[in-house]
Amino acid sequence: MEPNKSDFLEVLLRIFEQQRSQGEKTLAQISEADVHWVPDPESNSIAVIVQHLHGNMLSRFTDFLTTDGEKPARQRDEEFVEHTRSLEELKRLWLEGWHRVFETVRELTSEDLAKHVSLRGTPLTVMDALLRAMNHFAYHVGQIVYLGKSRKGSEWKTLSIPKPGVR
Repeated sequence: MEPNKSDFLEVLLRIFEQQRSQGEKTLAQISEADVHWVPDPESNSIAVIVQHLHGNMLSRFTDFLTTDGEKPARQRDEEFVEHTRSLEELKRLWLEGWHRVFETVRELTSEDLAKHVSLRGTPLTVMDALLRAMNHFAYHVGQIVYLGKSRKGSEWKTLSIPKPGVR
């Protein structure tokens, strides 16, 4: 059986769920101090990455089919400023961003995938925009997991198949 466009949306939702889950499982393992830790001055903390993803998700997935993905009210530069948000507040932002993504993607139909949306004035097919988002999320979720693992060291509980001899 040949895959169809609705299969694409189902697969995309599963991948987004895996990404959300990996980030959530990382946030569950770290402390207030860990969430603001950076390995060097040029790096972003988990808190900053969560703030950025939250802003990106709300901007891109609000009125997804009808407005540019870069909303005028978005304060992107502010997303990269370290704030004193608590771990609980960051978890709330994490869930709020993902809620917007899932709500929007679940409303899409197969026919929507060929439509065009814009991102910073550049036209993209909906499928293109969704694949860009998936790639963007994967990049940052990988950073979150790596920072969490780096911070926790031997206390880290792996999110995938452990290395031989490692729990």
